[in-house]
Amino acid sequence: MDWGTDLWDQNDVIDKHTQSGLDLVERYIKFVKERTEIEQSYAKQLRSLTKKYAKRGSKEEQECRFSNHASFQDILNELNDYAGQRELIAENMMTGICVELTKFLQDLKQERKTHLSDAKKAQQNLESSFKHLESTKKRFAKEWAEAEKATQQAEKTESDLNATKLDVEKAKQHAHARTHTAEECRNDYAALLQKYNKEQNFHYYTEIPQIFNKLQDMDERRIRRLAEGYCQFSDIEKNVLPIISKCLEGISAAGGKINEKQDSLLLIEQHKSGFERPGDVEFEDYTQGIKPATSESSLNPPKVRTKLWPFGKRHKISHVEKQAITHVEKRVITHVEKRVPHAAEDFSHLPPEQRKKRLQAKIDDITKELQKAQDQSEALEKMKGVYEQNPQMGDPSSLEPQITETTQNIGRLRGELAKYETWLSEAVGGEETANTINNNTQHGGGTVEQPLNIYTEFDDEFDDIENPIGQCTALYTFEGNSEGTISITEGEQLSVMEEDKGDGWMRVLKASGEEGYIPSSYVKLVS
Repeated sequence: MDWGTDLWDQNDVIDKHTQSGLDLVERYIKFVKERTEIEQSYAKQLRSLTKKYAKRGSKEEQECRFSNHASFQDILNELNDYAGQRELIAENMMTGICVELTKFLQDLKQERKTHLSDAKKAQQNLESSFKHLESTKKRFAKEWAEAEKATQQAEKTESDLNATKLDVEKAKQHAHARTHTAEECRNDYAALLQKYNKEQNFHYYTEIPQIFNKLQDMDERRIRRLAEGYCQFSDIEKNVLPIISKCLEGISAAGGKINEKQDSLLLIEQHKSGFERPGDVEFEDYTQGIKPATSESSLNPPKVRTKLWPFGKRHKISHVEKQAITHVEKRVITHVEKRVPHAAEDFSHLPPEQRKKRLQAKIDDITKELQKAQDQSEALEKMKGVYEQNPQMGDPSSLEPQITETTQNIGRLRGELAKYETWLSEAVGGEETANTINNNTQHGGGTVEQPLNIYTEFDDEFDDIENPIGQCTALYTFEGNSEGTISITEGEQLSVMEEDKGDGWMRVLKASGEEGYIPSSYVKLVS
């Protein structure tokens, strides 16, 4: 069954049906466009949300060392990647459905217009032939009526006794001429009728069925392409579901790797001062009276309770005690300036535990720099030896400035290393002594000169030593062609140096020592 055979007389129905199909394609294109706008808006809002709650700054980065803070940042990173996948869905729907269907729709409109124009033209040709046939038919009828009338007139003249022979002859000739003309019109009418019947047969059995079948084929292609568009609507989202699932799994993994005990221990490690708890407050007997101040008061100031580290409520003191405390503080500061010329450099302003950690970290950094400088020195010496053996490869004397500079750098680093190791040994060895002095002072047996840090406010804002903040595994291969980026291969283990700040990039360190930026969605963080 086809339109040309069964709908040969339903031109208007076919016209409306094909137009309705094209309207449906246009409606579907608009529907997908609005869907892409929703996806883009959703992705934009998700990115704004992750950027809003992403932590920035040294203090917040320090908090991210806690697993619950770090997991929340991981969730924000995964959500940012998820937003990227929503943008990808919108982009693929726009290019794969809207753009392609729009081109297809324009072609269908032009094809439909051509077929309907051909059908209309064929119908007009048939109608024109029919009008010509009707005109010939009317002429034949008119001429035949005139011929009959002339024949009757000739017969009447012949039967008239008063008519002359000439009149009878004229009447017969006129009747014969009219009859001949009528016969010619009859022949023309018969010929045109035969021609019209052939044209009508071709029109309804060949020409119109072919045009309608072409319209049927066009409409079926439209339906098939629209069905593919419907499937694309689902397939485009299915294609990104694996990555979306990884994002969701990453969010679940971020919640699962939180360790509350580890966070508590980390807080202790970061802020443990190492001081002993304060002893009991002594009883001050005011019944004995206050001794008058003497000229020796500046040398023997009244006994003052040690300031507790790092906090404690201040108790009300008298004016005399204030003066004594001020004088003691001045003596302590003078003593510090004489004994510790570089207080900030040896971290003496920090609590014991924190000081030891900072000194050890500094020693580790200097050790790495020293090893790097030594490797460089060895490389220069080897290169110099090669140049000496093969002068054509280079001038050995050209390496002397670099060798001298490297040697001086090694000497400087060794001096700094020895200095910091000395301070670390003092911090480790002097901790028990400091605690003993603190306890003795609390029980009234100490001297005025207290450890340096009891009158110094320690600073919370110190520069973090840049260490990897985590590890990750490359999920895909990335070619870092632009400035600041590096290339990675799938499965490669990397150290995270700087997390994603909401722009979709993170800084990593490769095992080879190469450092640069890569897309955050190309790696998976390792717990």
